[in-house]
Amino acid sequence: MRIARFSVDDEPRYGVVETDDPEGLLGTVSVLDSDPLYRPVQFTGEKLQLADVRLLAPVIPRSKVVCVGRNYAAHAAELGNEVPAEPMIFLKPNTSVIGPRDGIVYPEQTNNLHFEGELAIVIGRICRDLPKERVNEVIFGYTVANDVTARDLQKSDGQWARAKGYDTFCPLGPWISTELDVSDLRVTTEVNGEPKQDGRTSQFIFGIPEVLAYITSFTTLLPGDVVLTGTPAGVGPMLPGDEVSISIEGIGTLTNKVIVRD
Repeated sequence: MRIARFSVDDEPRYGVVETDDPEGLLGTVSVLDSDPLYRPVQFTGEKLQLADVRLLAPVIPRSKVVCVGRNYAAHAAELGNEVPAEPMIFLKPNTSVIGPRDGIVYPEQTNNLHFEGELAIVIGRICRDLPKERVNEVIFGYTVANDVTARDLQKSDGQWARAKGYDTFCPLGPWISTELDVSDLRVTTEVNGEPKQDGRTSQFIFGIPEVLAYITSFTTLLPGDVVLTGTPAGVGPMLPGDEVSISIEGIGTLTNKVIVRD
């Protein structure tokens, strides 16, 4: 099932998407009566054309976006870093989240803004000290993420809060896919149609059970929280005017354009 958050006016609504188009430009959305994270799926009977709605970020995390750094060996190597001995965790604020087709703002404080295509986990139940064998019980579904990073600020600051945390630095979308086997999905990134990243989730250093068990060993995850699982090799710069498309098989394609704030 593909769960979308969308609008046709000013009010966010929820629906189930039926489409063969990975970006959701063609197809239909069957409207739900409420947010399915908090209530069972209930259809209103209304069906809309995807061409007539605006897809929004499929979830706004209640409290946080938790990210795993250097979770692909090749990505760690391309930046001259060692593979971590345990999951490397950092946070993005929920104010960094934007949706499909929203603009990624290029901050004036950086000269080296990078894309990082990633699989994202959407948490469906409150959890703490989660055993590895029970992780599937707390996962609502999966979506596509871009862990936008000001690479020069990441290096100069010595910690990653600013480099990873600007507004618009966490595009999510186009929807949430539920009941998906994510053990070996292809993750690709293109900039202006040119291939940049091509990896698979089977290349994770730390798999999803290890990651969620580790995160919940020190912090509580809430329904709607999002976990970014790491990026494959091939990260690189984005410039104003560039269009970045991240695709994950079984989910879809997340596209955003880099802009300069007026």
